[in-house]
Amino acid sequence: MQTEQDAKCNDVKLHVAVLAGGDSAEREVSQRSGAGVAAALAECGHQVALVDPAVQPIADIAWDDFDVCFIALHGGAGEDGRVQAELARLGVPFTGSGPQACRLAMSKLASKQRFIAEGVPTPRYVLIGADDKLASVARRMFTLGYPVVLKPDDQGSSVGVTIARDSAELAVALAKSRRFGGGVLAEPLVIGREFTVAMLDDRPLPLIEIVSPEPVFSYDAKYNSTLTEYKFDFSLDDASRDAIEAAAIGAVRALGVTGLSRVDVMLDRYSSPWVLEVNTIPGMTSRSLAPLAAARAGLDMPALCDHLVKRCLAAAGVA
Repeated sequence: MQTEQDAKCNDVKLHVAVLAGGDSAEREVSQRSGAGVAAALAECGHQVALVDPAVQPIADIAWDDFDVCFIALHGGAGEDGRVQAELARLGVPFTGSGPQACRLAMSKLASKQRFIAEGVPTPRYVLIGADDKLASVARRMFTLGYPVVLKPDDQGSSVGVTIARDSAELAVALAKSRRFGGGVLAEPLVIGREFTVAMLDDRPLPLIEIVSPEPVFSYDAKYNSTLTEYKFDFSLDDASRDAIEAAAIGAVRALGVTGLSRVDVMLDRYSSPWVLEVNTIPGMTSRSLAPLAAARAGLDMPALCDHLVKRCLAAAGVA
């Protein structure tokens, strides 16, 4: 007899490799995402194997044993396009965006440049090179105005994100962001309300307002804090809601992002939206926002993961 959950999942059963773990700073969260995805796909009747590319190189995986790859890697090679390029080279269908979109989204500088070119509202910025001296950086910060947010160019999940409220705090904040190597992006701190927009291709799912005791939605606030609130039921006029969704749609289109993604948007005190970044592989843990938004739209975790693997197979012309 068909169960209620079976009815939510397509009756085509697949062999799915779930890539999770990896060697980035977000390894632990990726492992939790992978476990959640694997359990959800198994609930839909798929045969699932969790694979950690930090243990088993992608080229060594017996891909003939699998129909599709679900990428649950966060940060590093799993999110900057390198894993996607390798899978494409091997002819393996995979969930999410292609190599180019992932590369653009993972680099905050590349994203900013594309947003500006496509007219997507985003805070102005200054790029700080790895070897730039503090005195030079301090002079350039006055073009932005304090407080400023400092972000490593190529990290996700708010890893390394810090705030300098004045020039006295700049040295410590910059050192924290530089721990991950490479360039650092600085932008003015937008004062207002924070929203996240989970996207299925370029279709926005229900908005979530993030209410955190911290001025920046940090790694700890995302994955560990019990004080962070995620609200679907909030007061917001239709014009502001439409503006947030339009900014999110513009952001994913500007980068060429497909599949499930998440766009972080600030709504300032004048009700203007500002896109902060696009996450091409959003978290899939019990606290993650994209699955919460999908559930609000009627797609629970098994149905969402099932949809994503079937979608990528259809896009690849396999199903």
